Amino acid sequence: MPDAATLLQAIPAADPGKYERVHDMKKWGNPYLIIRTDGVGLLDPADNAEIVLKPEELLDRLAQLPASAWPYGRVVAVSENSARGSEQDSVAIRRNKGIVGGILERVQVAIEWVPPA
Repeated sequence: MPDAATLLQAIPAADPGKYERVHDMKKWGNPYLIIRTDGVGLLDPADNAEIVLKPEELLDRLAQLPASAWPYGRVVAVSENSARGSEQDSVAIRRNKGIVGGILERVQVAIEWVPPA
């Protein structure tokens, strides 16, 4: 079976023309990630649940999504968790943001950074 990076490459490249006018993130059609102190959350729009993953689990989970989850091509929206209790939380979020950004960049998944809610 192909690895996650190979499966993700089968998704067409991001098409900014399809998402650049999406300003209400409730209407965002592609995967939506939230950088957290304890990893990364993947929003499941079907039941509005957040699935918390370790950064190293992210690619496999994204690769398991159906083609219909990628109407804009190979792009994800990413936001940071705005709830921070300490400087240590801020450091953890910055670290996870860098890790997730690097993972997605390596497999050529574009990132649409979204301000925290």
